[in-house]
Amino acid sequence: MKELVVETDGLTKRYGDRLAVDRVSMTVRRGEVYGFLGPNGAGKTTTLRMMLGLIRPTAGAASVLGRPAGRPDVTARIGALVEGPGFYPYLSGRDNLRTMARYQGLANTEVDRVLEMVDLADRARDAFKGYSLGMKQRLGVAAAMLGAPDLLVLDEPTNGLDPAGMADMRALVVSLAEAGQTVILSSHILAEVQEICDRVGVIVEGRLLRESTVADLRGGATLRVRATPEDAALAALMRLADDEGVRRSGNETLEVELPATAAPDVVRHLVAHSIDVHEVTVAERSLEDAFFEMTSSGMASNKEVAS
Repeated sequence: MKELVVETDGLTKRYGDRLAVDRVSMTVRRGEVYGFLGPNGAGKTTTLRMMLGLIRPTAGAASVLGRPAGRPDVTARIGALVEGPGFYPYLSGRDNLRTMARYQGLANTEVDRVLEMVDLADRARDAFKGYSLGMKQRLGVAAAMLGAPDLLVLDEPTNGLDPAGMADMRALVVSLAEAGQTVILSSHILAEVQEICDRVGVIVEGRLLRESTVADLRGGATLRVRATPEDAALAALMRLADDEGVRRSGNETLEVELPATAAPDVVRHLVAHSIDVHEVTVAERSLEDAFFEMTSSGMASNKEVAS
């Protein structure tokens, strides 16, 4: 198993009577892209801030790179973009980064490197105040990458980017992980998370509901079969996939809990029983479907506990 870069144990944050984060225990492994998901107000940003040592937990602990979160030697190895970038408005993009690089003891060549990586080199001389929202996000990501930190924490890094820019940012995140850096990505664009994340953690009302791989959260694929006569097809498929493995889904369509590789066997089985097969498709649950299912049930169960 890969080395743990982040580990939290019962991490809790309370503001007066409000419980913002409730006993979150999560792990992030070296070299992976970890998606941190949850509705607005679920506690994502508060958890990330405790992980970065920006705020102290009420209870529990966070370990980053093998040391307690917030220690200066740990912070020096983390790059972060949380709740939007903050820069001097009248300085250029390059001069803003040079100021930050100087504090970190980095050469100006490092500034040029990260500007190229986020595709801002041609606008680096422009004042930050004239940047679009997407350009500001790119500069924020560039700032987080200064010095090639071991851990990158990116909160909504594609905010304000056009589709091409979003694709570039996804490719950049994947390349960083392939080069050995670890990335924690908080995003509300679940298709984006599904495409690039290795594992995800889902937080609802301060509680971590699930932590798993994207594939496990989505579940296995099923086959959708449209065949006539439907009753005969239903009976034949029940013999093939058990009674509980077949269900009607409307429009003369049957859902069969068999893997995509079973499609040829399904067709042969139906034809052998003189059933006309009109269509066989593979149905895969998206991460978005799984997310909404988990968060809606998670919110309901939390309310039941509270009542």
